[in-house]
Parts: sequence; structure tokens; C-alpha cells
Amino acid sequence: MKLSKFKYNLPEELIALHPTQNRDESRMMVIDKKTGAIEHKLFKDLIEYFDEKDVMIFNNTKVFPARLYGNKEKTGAEIEVFLLRELNREQKLWDVLVDPARKIRIGNKLYFGDDDEMVAEVIDNTTSRGRTLRFLHDGPYDEFKDALFALGETPLPKTINRKVEPEDRDRYQTIYAKHEGAVAAPTAGMHFSRELMKRLEIIGVDFAEITLHVGLGNFRTVDVEDLTKHKMDSEQIFITDEACDIINAGKDAKKRICAVGTTVMRTIESSVSTFGHVKPFEGWTNKFIFPPYDFSVANCMISNFHLPLSTLMMMTAAFAGYDHLIHAYKVAVKEKYRFGPYGDAMLII
Repeated sequence: MKLSKFKYNLPEELIALHPTQNRDESRMMVIDKKTGAIEHKLFKDLIEYFDEKDVMIFNNTKVFPARLYGNKEKTGAEIEVFLLRELNREQKLWDVLVDPARKIRIGNKLYFGDDDEMVAEVIDNTTSRGRTLRFLHDGPYDEFKDALFALGETPLPKTINRKVEPEDRDRYQTIYAKHEGAVAAPTAGMHFSRELMKRLEIIGVDFAEITLHVGLGNFRTVDVEDLTKHKMDSEQIFITDEACDIINAGKDAKKRICAVGTTVMRTIESSVSTFGHVKPFEGWTNKFIFPPYDFSVANCMISNFHLPLSTLMMMTAAFAGYDHLIHAYKVAVKEKYRFGPYGDAMLII
């Protein structure tokens, strides 16, 4: 499969800059993966497609305020620092991206906050934009973490071309987020409201939770035409025994198993037995799914409308069927669906 097959014309005004007022009132396109038939609904109509003992799998990762702005010592030049992951808790070491990178060298100190209350030293280069920072903070770890996150802002993707607003801290997050570690939200899950979750629970839908700490690799551009040559960044995943029991029971009962988002799909496809059962796992995955691909676990998927040439679009095409998805995206553009992380939803059944 070639990269150029995932190019399509997306008018810029269709990229959503804000979420809908109510989470479950975004629009939802329903697509039948066998026939390609399309229905137009609201997200809260999701309940019409599920029954007792069907299973929904959620990614319970939590986004932290990963984008900081600081100044370089001596020159005072403004530097954007994007926290990727904590490397060492005791030494306060973090893996970060810096911009502009050419000005940031090993040994440089960076200052954050109005009174330069947080200081970090560059101790290593990892990639062209990647650096390892050691934060110089004498207090207890919890104090340091609170101070660091107070300086950060919600890491909206650059495709949402506006300043971060206070409401983003809540809305660029699922309502069931628990385990901190993501620098991007699992956006398909952001459509779920507490009311909708309750209604699904009442009709007997079972919920399973996995964790994939979403990294920036999801949004890295693919720069090879031959997709077999693209390498995904590794992301940390956790699949518990409890989640496996719920998913596998639903699968054995031939129920609807719904992966809420591409991160869930990548996680469950990363730890599957020869019988198609999900196995407990704690570790890392760099799984890249693109057409053609045989899925082992989920027979249903919720996703957003993804941007052209993205790995997220490629996985969704693998699940829906390439031709069906391309047709659905053309319909979505014509019907003015909203695209991107704050956009509308698609249910593939």
C-alpha cells in the first residue's frame, strides 16, 4: 500500500478548532464495513447499535500539560519545550523536544516561569529536535511535579491552529482518563459523556479499560511512499487480566467488541493469542497497521475523521476497507463533517 493513496482534499475550514458544546452531540457517521452503507447520526445515538454483553474497550490514559515555554540563559531567546516522557523520577530527567532546536546545546540552562522559578539543564541530544533535560529542583518529588505541570499548557496538536484556552484542559481529555502519561488525547473517546456511559451501562454493555500512553509518534509524518518501510515510535501499553477476561468473554459469546479509537486497536492487536484472545501485557508497542490487515479481536470501531496521509487514517482504512473509507471521507467533506481531534465521530460496524 502506498502513502499517496491516503491523500484527499480536505478544506481547512473543516478542521475543528473547538469541540462541540456537549461531548455526545457531535455528529456521527455510521459505516457498514461489509456493504459500505452510510448513516448520519449524532454520537448519543450510539446506544442504538449496542446490546447486553457487547463490549466497549476504552483507553484510560490521561493527558498531562506537556507544552512549556521557557527562555535560554544569557540570550533570553524563547524556547518551546515539549515534554515527552519522564526518564528518571529521582534525577528528574525528562525526554523532550525543543524548538528551535539548533540553538539548544548540551550544557545550556533553560528557565521557566515568570520568576524563572524552574530551571533545567540540557544533558544530552537524542534526535535532531530531541533533548534530555535534568530539572534542578530541591523540593519533594510531588512538589516538583505540581510546579512543572503548573507551568505547562494543554498540548493541543498544531493542526488546531489557535491559542490554548482554559476549557481545553478539561475537553482535550476523556471523562474516564486515569493514568497520566499521554501527550495527545485518545480522541475517539472524547465524545463519551457521563450520561451516555450510564445509559450504555444500564442496557448491559460491558466496559474494558486498557492503557496506551499516546506519544507524538502518532502524528509524525510518514515520509516513505512504501508504507512497509515506515517505523512507528514505541508507546507504553498496559493490558490487565481483568480487561482480557471481559474482552475474551464477549468474543467467545460472539458479541460486538468495539475498539474506541485507534490507540485501543493498536494495543489489543499488540498482544493476541493464536486463538484470537487478548493476553495480559505490560510493555511497549510500535505496531503500525495499514491495509490490508486481518484484525483478531474487535469487530467494531469508533474513530474520528483523520487528516490526510496520517497513520490514524491508514489504520481506520484497514478496518473499514480502503475503498469504503475513501468514499466515506468524500461524503464527510461534502456533508461538512468536522475533522481532526476536536471533530466528529465515525462508527464502523
